[in-house]
Amino acid sequence: MTAQSRPRATIGTIAAEAGVSTATVSKVLNGRSDVSAATRERVQEIMARLHYHPRRPRRRGGIVDLVLNELDSLWSVEIIRGAEETLREAGVSMVLSAAHGSSSQTSAWLDQLAARRSDGAILVVSDLTLGQRNRLASLGVPFVLVDPVGNVEAGVPTIGATNWAGAVAATEHLIGLGHRHIAHLAGPRQLLCSRARADGFRAAMEAAGLDIPEGSVRHGAFTDPSGRAETIALLDEVGERRLPRPTALFAASDLQAFGAYTALRERGLRVPQDISVVGFDDLPVTRWSDPTLTTVRQPLQDMAAMAARTLLRVIDGEEVDLPRVELATRLVVRASTAAPGAG
Repeated sequence: MTAQSRPRATIGTIAAEAGVSTATVSKVLNGRSDVSAATRERVQEIMARLHYHPRRPRRRGGIVDLVLNELDSLWSVEIIRGAEETLREAGVSMVLSAAHGSSSQTSAWLDQLAARRSDGAILVVSDLTLGQRNRLASLGVPFVLVDPVGNVEAGVPTIGATNWAGAVAATEHLIGLGHRHIAHLAGPRQLLCSRARADGFRAAMEAAGLDIPEGSVRHGAFTDPSGRAETIALLDEVGERRLPRPTALFAASDLQAFGAYTALRERGLRVPQDISVVGFDDLPVTRWSDPTLTTVRQPLQDMAAMAARTLLRVIDGEEVDLPRVELATRLVVRASTAAPGAG
């Protein structure tokens, strides 16, 4: 039988001849490490002998959608950079869409995604309804979630960060400097990352035997105006209730921290001499602020890049080993924190 007339080998025929499962053959093809050397060698020998060449699924349009709530925030810019570089290197075009957090706008980007026959989507949105997930499934469009809001159904790849550990590190830094009255500007209650950061703050405070007075954890948006408003409300409540004023403030985002800067200046308070401030994200502007901001580095570009790589693997028919991935956060100490009363 000539090579031209020989039936094309499949993963099934390779598995049968090697005496292994098709999943094992797939692992060999994908370079997985959880296959013994002997099994790998046997499967590869059979593939070579049968002239097996895997067919990679054909991408439809070479386009991936990146969907964010808003496109104009500093946080979004970091996500865009990470995803765009990875997709560009893979020869895939990226289309940006803004969901704006509303169902009508979300429906609009879904319609546009369907019209341009996108290969997949990276979703960085406040929420993704069951109807929207079903629409993506009916279109045959795989997706990866970055920092999802709530619990995600099994099998949906998600990329996040170690929010709890980052919050613990930020709070322990302040405690280590000698602060005992620490407040927290938390993010929206419905977001998993917000809850994890608030839980990390509470865990560190409780481990140190420190009280968390009522009203010292204030939930708001991850924005500068919200940070300003909640800091003013915090200071007003402390004054009205004649409680000790916090000597330190842990904000759940850098933008909230900058809002706190504004409020504290308006009240004649200095950072860090009167109140130390820690943020979360490590946006580029934190290096240029006055004072430079101590913050928890969330690897936003790395998160977006991993989401892009994961999506490309799914598009190409590969199995995702770890559907939920959390990248490490890291405390970056700058000039906005000091011992209580320093200076």
